[in-house]
Amino acid sequence: MQRTLSQQLPARIGTTVRIAGWVHRRRLLKSVAFLIVRDATGLAQVVVTDPAVRAELEKLTEETVVEVTATATANGAAPAGVELTDPTVRLLGPPAAPPPFDLYRPALTASLPTQLDNAPTALRHPTRSAALRISAAAVSGFRAALDAQDFVEVHTPKVVSSSTESGANVFALDWFGRPAYLAQSPQFYKQLMVGVFERVYEVGPVFRAEPHDTVRHLAQYTSLDAELGFVADHRDVMRVLRDTLDGMLGAVGERAGGALATLGVTPPQVPTEIPAVHFTEALTIAGAPADEPDLAPAHERALGEWARREHLSDFLFVTGYPMAKRPFYTHPDPARPAYSNGFDLLFRGLELVTGGQRLHRHADYLAALAARGEPVEPYAGYLDAFRHGMPPHGGFAIGLERFVARLVGAANIREVTAFPRDLHRLTP
Repeated sequence: MQRTLSQQLPARIGTTVRIAGWVHRRRLLKSVAFLIVRDATGLAQVVVTDPAVRAELEKLTEETVVEVTATATANGAAPAGVELTDPTVRLLGPPAAPPPFDLYRPALTASLPTQLDNAPTALRHPTRSAALRISAAAVSGFRAALDAQDFVEVHTPKVVSSSTESGANVFALDWFGRPAYLAQSPQFYKQLMVGVFERVYEVGPVFRAEPHDTVRHLAQYTSLDAELGFVADHRDVMRVLRDTLDGMLGAVGERAGGALATLGVTPPQVPTEIPAVHFTEALTIAGAPADEPDLAPAHERALGEWARREHLSDFLFVTGYPMAKRPFYTHPDPARPAYSNGFDLLFRGLELVTGGQRLHRHADYLAALAARGEPVEPYAGYLDAFRHGMPPHGGFAIGLERFVARLVGAANIREVTAFPRDLHRLTP
């Protein structure tokens, strides 16, 4: 008999079914016992009245893997309106060691460090797995939105020979006796691939050896990168980003509706045109000094509240960041060269996306490096492509875990990360 998943049970009422999963909970009452079985799609309630089956049930522990053959019977009080009666229960493995916390409770009561120490078990809890389902749906939506706009998915190296990709610190490693580094981003490579496909994207890990110990930073996270050629300026990139976010949230609603319901989350609407303010205006709105070189977290929160109040938007573009705070490959604003054709996107008062227009002329790169007092040699392989013709281009990068954390209202980015890597954590 083919296995039936818990979410398929309503269509099998009146038939004999075989389910399999984990013992989520046992409720041993005087005249009846209930066995709640959890599989990847939800919960199934098994009703036990036979004394022999009950005796076997009493020996089980939570998280033991079992198979149940029974009759699917309608019951409005049971999960999905179905319960399983007259069951036969068979173990598919030895009785499980009890987990260090109760997975059957509506919320995990263990501290976050305890959950992370026991991640393979904690992630079985519906609230933890729901966040990961939302993450998977968001990635699916990212890919689909860009595929629909003729982007090509690429896969770039995560081990590089130079530590000059961005301002972030890097992790060094030994590469057959030569120094190498974990990539901070696919930035250089995705730009080079614009010269091949014009429009490219990548989903992959990036590594930042920053000693951050905050609720919004990880040393390894998943970056959703895109780069497109033949742009007029950064506003073309912003329009593609807007459509991409709309596609991501649409996919979350379609593919992870159950996960959203588990967490009590309603995805926000992406405005047809996301409001945008120049960096200088953003400082005024946030009450920051006019000479502030960057936005602090408190400024971002103030801007998020302003966007919600004035534009009913959970999203806000901040454009024109000072060139001094942007990487050397950033294109300056032709009208205000001290400011960039770069942007950040804030999502509910938190920086989610960084992007902008890039330089595309070889001579401009040489001038930009000279202006910053940086040598050309470390960038030689990257810069060479610009000698052979590159179109005006730009792109963006979305931090996946930060997107999901903000969407579901998690207080700590580690709550939506399966196996986080940070300043202190390298296991499990």
